[in-house]
Amino acid sequence: MKLTTRAHYSVKALLDLSLQPTAKPTSVAAIAQRQDIPAPYLEKLLIELRRSGLVRSVRGAQGGYCLAHQPAQISLGQILTAVGETVETLPHFVPEQQQAEDWVTHSLWQRLHQRLQDVLYTITLADLYYDARSWQAAQEENGNFVV
Repeated sequence: MKLTTRAHYSVKALLDLSLQPTAKPTSVAAIAQRQDIPAPYLEKLLIELRRSGLVRSVRGAQGGYCLAHQPAQISLGQILTAVGETVETLPHFVPEQQQAEDWVTHSLWQRLHQRLQDVLYTITLADLYYDARSWQAAQEENGNFVV
């Protein structure tokens, strides 16, 4: 499975917000710079994520965006849905009536697709946060990462 640019940038932006040491709003410019995302494009994505209730915005000089929920309460599936992305199913294949192998293959792919959909709603931003922190700790020369 490969994420579209739209989905990838959305996940990166929310992960960026979850990695910030405080829950203070973060500006679009700061997220865009850290994540190498064009700011106008990011702004559009954040508006969609706000409309879906995943982030909230704060106006003013110290304004920006922050997560609307704890990272453990935001799933990858919710993020993808918020920006209009889905995991594509197989092309509309209708097995031939006489070919049992076609039906078995078709059934197998349908089951795998459903399981993938289910998994997307169990992986949370918190899971990705801990993966990112683990990776960061592994990059340190004298990293003393405690599990």
